[in-house]
Amino acid sequence: MTTLDQPTAAAPTSTPARDRPVRREIGVANALSHGFLLLWGLLTVLPLLWMFLSSFKTNGEILADPWGLPASLSWDNWARAWTGAHIGRYFLNSLVVVTGSVSLTMLMGAAAAYVFARYEFRGRQVVYYLFVGGLMFPVFLALVPLFFVVRNAGLFGTWTGLILVYAAYSMPFTVFFLTAFFRTLPTSVAEAAMVDGCGHFRLFFRVMLPMARPGLISVAIFNFLSHWNQFLLPQVLMQGDESKWMLAQGLFALSVSQGYAGDYARLFAGLSIAVLPVLAIYVAFQRQVQAGLTAGQLK
Repeated sequence: MTTLDQPTAAAPTSTPARDRPVRREIGVANALSHGFLLLWGLLTVLPLLWMFLSSFKTNGEILADPWGLPASLSWDNWARAWTGAHIGRYFLNSLVVVTGSVSLTMLMGAAAAYVFARYEFRGRQVVYYLFVGGLMFPVFLALVPLFFVVRNAGLFGTWTGLILVYAAYSMPFTVFFLTAFFRTLPTSVAEAAMVDGCGHFRLFFRVMLPMARPGLISVAIFNFLSHWNQFLLPQVLMQGDESKWMLAQGLFALSVSQGYAGDYARLFAGLSIAVLPVLAIYVAFQRQVQAGLTAGQLK
């Protein structure tokens, strides 16, 4: 008589010994990466926090206890920096120029990137690589010829000349980034719009630009930061009339003058005024920036 095989209980699964060192290495790598990011965050945040706190101190408090908290919030430093050091005027000048240059860059760069990504024509790759090739040339190499070109065009010392130069130097990065982004957008939506009678211009402005909003916001923020912090180009192209200076030029003049005068409180207040728009824009659009940087990889 044969006996039926009794079902045996499943043996408990255990982690192979060879997987434990791998998990341990992954845990060590995660700890090191998080520790590095924490250290990087502290190195970035602490100087900004110290600058903001120092802008509310008196000069005596800064010299006596530079790392301490202010006894009271001295808003007079901000008022003296805004009016006395003309930081308010330079702030508005930079706002006008950067708004114009970013708008011009995004309009022209998005149109060029859309054509490179969606249309086939002879010489497309050559023209595209000419645009992208501009990323290899730093601004220092073109300062002397750029000075003569702007001066001969009658735009030296004008906001129009500075806006055009800003837009020209931002075009390579804008075209390179947005071309890759437009290629990730679905072609079915564009084909459906064309079937419904949508023309090329209407397709671009009414359909493709709204779909590319995350990428447009990301590139616009990067261009804004680059133009807002630009010092070399305004210093070369905006000489003479101080009433047309950009914020970077005004902060440089303030740092030189207040460094000798010992009015460090007004200097820290001026620096804080220059940093606030950058922080505000990033905090307001941080999700859009992350979405724009990762959208091309997720699709």
